[in-house]
Amino acid sequence: MENSDIEYFRNLLRQMLADIQQKGESTLEDMTEDREMHADPADRASAESDRAFILRLRDRDRKLIQKIEQALDRIEDGRFGICEECDEDISIPRLKARPVTTLCIKCKSKQEKQESLQND
Repeated sequence: MENSDIEYFRNLLRQMLADIQQKGESTLEDMTEDREMHADPADRASAESDRAFILRLRDRDRKLIQKIEQALDRIEDGRFGICEECDEDISIPRLKARPVTTLCIKCKSKQEKQESLQND
């Protein structure tokens, strides 16, 4: 992978990280400001459901942050863009679609096929 590609992905991952952190801060602000009491039980339940959904999204973001940080570590130690399964290069289009990936499309497809067979 060329240095320009590495820089592109480093910047992309850092931007993804910044965006997620911004969403997290925004969620905290919204949750502290949105402490209105709802007299109607249906309104209260709806607000509680919305909060639970947002918290689930932030939990997914928390997991994505870990993957982003791991991808940045792989960039630093020269392993970024190399499949952990077969040691082949991961294609640039795949990395653009999922920059935190650790598997090439062939190995990921194989993994998904094995998982679907186990679930049947």
